[in-house]
Parts: sequence; C-alpha cells; structure tokens
Amino acid sequence: MSLLQKSSVLRAPLSKFEPCSDRLSSKLRTSVRHTCESAVSSRRCTLRTLPLRTRRNFSASASSSNGAGGTGLRIDLTGKKAFIAGVADDQGFGWAIAKALAEAGAEISLGVWVPALSIFETSYKRGKFDKSRQLSNGSMLEFVHIYPMDAVFDRASDVPEDVRNNKRYAAAAEKGFAVEEVARNVKNDIGNIDIIVHSLANGPEVKKPLLETSRQGYLAAMSASSYSYVSMLQHFGPLLNPNGSAVSLTYIASERTIPGYGGGMSSAKAALESDTRVLAYEAGRKYQARVNVISAGPLGSRAAKAIGFIDDMIKYSYENGPIQKELHAEEIGNAAAFLLSPLASSITGTIIYCDNGLHSMGLAPDSQILINSRETAAQAA
Repeated sequence: MSLLQKSSVLRAPLSKFEPCSDRLSSKLRTSVRHTCESAVSSRRCTLRTLPLRTRRNFSASASSSNGAGGTGLRIDLTGKKAFIAGVADDQGFGWAIAKALAEAGAEISLGVWVPALSIFETSYKRGKFDKSRQLSNGSMLEFVHIYPMDAVFDRASDVPEDVRNNKRYAAAAEKGFAVEEVARNVKNDIGNIDIIVHSLANGPEVKKPLLETSRQGYLAAMSASSYSYVSMLQHFGPLLNPNGSAVSLTYIASERTIPGYGGGMSSAKAALESDTRVLAYEAGRKYQARVNVISAGPLGSRAAKAIGFIDDMIKYSYENGPIQKELHAEEIGNAAAFLLSPLASSITGTIIYCDNGLHSMGLAPDSQILINSRETAAQAA
C-alpha cells in the first residue's frame, strides 16, 4: 500500500475503525506507523494522528454543510435573538460581531450610546453603511430594533438632572435609555433573547498616566467599561432563554503594562475579566447562561483613535506577534459568533485571545537591542 493510500485510510471516518480490535488489524496499524515514521524522518509526513475514540454526539445544533459545497460544522443561529450594546458606526468590533451573528442567521437589535444615536440612525437610513451591511448571501444586515442606551445609568432615577436636560438625552428620555429601561423595552418588543454582547468602553482620562488620573476619571472608566457588563447581566439575564450566552471585549492591558493606556482603563479591563469569571458561575447557575470575554488586539477604529497612539500599537502588534498580519474586525466577529453559538456549549468563564498571538510573547523581536544582537551574531558567523 502506498503512502497516499495509507493517508486515505487515516482520513477515513472513525466509524470505519470502531471498534479497533474488529476493524483495524494489528498488521495494518504497524505498517502505517512505520511508513509515517519513515516519512517524518525525511520531513515529508503531513499526516495527522487521529484519536481512536472521540465524542461524536455534539450538543451543538449545526448544519452538516459549510455553504461551500463541502462538509463540516457551520455556525447556525437561525431564530436566535441577539442584543448588542455599543455599536456606534460600521468600523468597530460591535458592528463586526453584529454582522457575523447575522451571517449565522440571528436577529439583531442594538443599544446605541445616546450621544451617537442620531448620527448612527441618520447614516444607517441614508445608506452610508450599505457597503458594510452586505452579507455573503447578497442580503443586507438589518436591525430589528435600535434603542438609545447609556449603560452608566442602571435606572432612570440614576440620571443626573444636567444629563436629563441635555438635548440629546431629553429626546431619548421618553423611550428610556438606562439599562433597566432598555431591558424592559427589549422584553416588550422582542420577548426573550438568546445572546448578549457588551461592546462598551469609555475612559474620559485614558490619555493620562495612572499617577495623574483623578478618582472621578478612574471610577468613570470602571463604571462604563466594567460595571456596565454586570448591570447588563443583572437586567438582561432574566430575558435570556436557557443556554443563552453573553460576551464582552477586553484588552491585554488588563494583565500587561501598556504605557499610554491610562485613565484607569487597564484596571477596568482587569475588573471586566475578573467579573466574567464570577458572572459565569452566577449566571450559569441562575439563568443556565454562559459568560465569556474576548481579548482583542488593537484595531484602528474610530473609538480606538481616542487613545492617541493606536496606529503605533497596530504596528507594534504586527512586528512582534507570532503571526505577522493585520488584525481585522471580522476575525473578532467570527470568534464571537462561535462563542455565542451552541458549538461553544462547554466554554464559559473564559478569556479568548484574538490578537494574532501577541499575548503569548515575552520579548519584542523588533527591540533594537535584539536587532543589534542578531546583527553582531551574523557578523561573527
């Protein structure tokens, strides 16, 4: 039997080999092993050892078609209802997650920050997002409902008078924009939901070093970027159908020092990750829901430009990550779609890194010291 023929045997469905004692002879196993070992030694073996036993009874509801004429698992969220907080344009992670969920068949409703709501709705209605709204099947990304929302306020009674009197907030007050009010509106308009996405962050003093950050600025970052997730689970959790799921977005500054990412934002992201683990337990027991967080690499979105050096962060990530490529928002959207689908039914309380592997690095390969060392070694050789 040739190596190609034996490769075909290894790639055959496992059902052909089970039980092994009946379907796969000792002679064949020995022959295949010796052939593969020989090929490995000559660096030609591309075979992947398959486990003799594997679980095939997935709890995930997935199609057997990948939509491209082949076979495999496909994320299927048909009929699922998702609420996404934090979409303000078509550039950021929130939009990418919305689009990925829509591609999988979910119905999408949004909670848009009150100051950005008018511009977002106008751009949406006038077709400025149409190119970004195009889905792979030729249809357009649609939003079932778009709600005004400001997640730093849990209830209407929490809104200060100066905010209530603000022109934009006054226009949204009739419908309600506090977390409790939005959850009530979603319940009345949609009923129960299956997916919660928290794509919210704000640090008014993000450009300030932590040593220069005020108490007010620090707590504001924690409120908008971390506690808002807790509040959303408090008020939207009762709306979740069993086996529902929630996901938020964090950044590596939660566990590594990123000079320039200040104003308490690194602390807020650390709190968000810690809260995710606790919420995974509590919401899991109370609502049978899963709670996870995605640690995304730097993206040049409009919101990220507030940091002031996002372009440098993107370049650094490219030069020093294990995979040297630009990070695309769609990649975070796809990861979120997986986490929010039944395919990830056993994953909760987890941080998923989507940063081209940058989080795994301990040294920066583009460091001038390392560059000089490599040049010296090359010259010596």
